Amino acid sequence: MAAVEASRDQRLRGVLVLVGQAVAVAGAYYLAGRLGLVRELVVEGAVFTPVWPPSGVAVAALLYFGLRVWPGIALGVFLVMLSITTDLQPAALGTVVGSTAAPVCAFLMLRAVGFRPSLSRLRDGLALVFLGALGAMLISATAGAGLLVLTDKIAADDFWPVWLGWWVGDAMGVLIVTPTLILLHRIRLPVRLSRWPEALILGLTTCFLVPLAAYSTLSMLYLVYPLLIWAALRFQLAGSMLCALFTSVVATIAATDGAGSFRGLTHVEVMVKLQAFNGSMALTALLLSAVITEQQNTRRSVELACQELVEVLEHLTAGDAPQGRGQADDGPDRFG
Repeated sequence: MAAVEASRDQRLRGVLVLVGQAVAVAGAYYLAGRLGLVRELVVEGAVFTPVWPPSGVAVAALLYFGLRVWPGIALGVFLVMLSITTDLQPAALGTVVGSTAAPVCAFLMLRAVGFRPSLSRLRDGLALVFLGALGAMLISATAGAGLLVLTDKIAADDFWPVWLGWWVGDAMGVLIVTPTLILLHRIRLPVRLSRWPEALILGLTTCFLVPLAAYSTLSMLYLVYPLLIWAALRFQLAGSMLCALFTSVVATIAATDGAGSFRGLTHVEVMVKLQAFNGSMALTALLLSAVITEQQNTRRSVELACQELVEVLEHLTAGDAPQGRGQADDGPDRFG
């Protein structure tokens, strides 16, 4: 009887944990959605965001909690839609399904190729880019833009511009927000930063140079790339993704305000220029940091192997049998 009650309590505890995780994911999705809607672009009568943070939140949640939190993503999508308009049509269900299916498919494809959230290998970065972002987000963009056409919210001729804006916005959310959340999940306090003076200089330089490049009418956005390379070379994922996140926010604000390099452009031109910049910047930051991290891990493995080889050679030179790493000396032979 006691065993039955213990099993029942364990199942109840598991259900409560699952519900709590789903509610937390829904809340995070909703907050990210409200944050993303602060800056909007209107293309062919459709409103979208250049970077849609909830898509990155959803993929990160699935990577760490698993498929069991997908109801939280669906609830978050519904809450975001409800915050935009209270007059929800039956077709809105299709948007909920598409926006939920996209991160779920991203998770399934990433899991199928052995993706590691640490992003310590180039293949992990490539998988996140081409499967998690560019590939899976085709689902949400196609469902969303298609439903707008079917419900006569936009004309059929406007499908592709709206589809492109939707797709790139969702993909940018995965490329920028998901690695940032992965980074935050890996942080352990207290943080020990051995190169804090260099990090401080990099941060101050970024805070000065990025707004200057974004708001300058001379179109100097290319000045950001040396900062990304510096951050990736010296601080890997932590440096490159934080730099990319800050740059994306500043560029998005400048674009939606029609300032700097985006002054005098039409909404479609602003969309294309901003998303091309955000996409190339995120790809540079993510893939370069993954390559450098993989090279450093390979070098450490080679150094460890060389160290073990030196120890073996020292034992052989001394005429002793080499002992494996981690094996203790058992002392003299008890039969000797």
